[in-house]
Amino acid sequence: MNRPFYGFGLGLRHDYYQEILETQPNVDWFEIISENYFVAGGKPLYYLDAIREKYPLAMHGVSLSIGSTDPLDKGYLKQLKSLAQRINPIFISDHLCWTGVDHINSHDLLPLPYTEQAIQHIVSRIQYVQDFLGRQILLENLSSYVTFADSEMTEWEFIKEIVTRADCYLLLDINNIYVSARNHQFNPVSYLQGIPAERVMQHHLAGHSDYGNYVIDTHDMPVVDSVWNLYQEAAQLFGPVSTMIERDDNMPVFSELLAELNQARAIAKPIYAGYKGYANAC
Repeated sequence: MNRPFYGFGLGLRHDYYQEILETQPNVDWFEIISENYFVAGGKPLYYLDAIREKYPLAMHGVSLSIGSTDPLDKGYLKQLKSLAQRINPIFISDHLCWTGVDHINSHDLLPLPYTEQAIQHIVSRIQYVQDFLGRQILLENLSSYVTFADSEMTEWEFIKEIVTRADCYLLLDINNIYVSARNHQFNPVSYLQGIPAERVMQHHLAGHSDYGNYVIDTHDMPVVDSVWNLYQEAAQLFGPVSTMIERDDNMPVFSELLAELNQARAIAKPIYAGYKGYANAC
């Protein structure tokens, strides 16, 4: 499969700026939260530029609101494009969701009904965004906690239609699949098997909070064994996919994140070794 493979990365968080620059850890790339750098100057851009000199960067947004019925925010798209021109990211991604309506941002990633009408609406908006940016984007699957009575298909069927018709790519979050599978009682491997492999460009791995009867995607805990096992399934199905550890709260010492990153490498290496050109990629 002719997919660029950038190795194994981490989410770039301000807690670790100085340590990254001083120690230059064995990380292949970092992913930023795009909106954190929509500023004219100051420390965020200083550190962003300094780290960009040493590592490739990916951009991951939380405010595109691709599924909303509000018009796309042209000012937001201009900021996104300007940042992309500054750092030349390996990926630009956001979430397959909506974040607000009537120009009010909920600051949450809200789920969509899995319907043909929603597919047509979202595909047209993705095409506009890609034309504006001059490049293809990645969209991430959500963790979900509710279902819609109007849904006409499974989540993976919905995603497949969108990424295929819009000619965009998928940031497949393995933890989110596990969380949703627990909450809605479906087989997470069936989800993976329903995703078109050629559209998977990136993986997220993260931790969650387990309350027994339900699970919440909190990004404040280590990756659990069940998610590692599901990642192994994904590696076998999709082959080499650029993968990162995502942590947003209860931040550990940096060495703990590096240990998780090395665990991802260890899981992937024997699987990826069977792919031409990737024998030494891990």
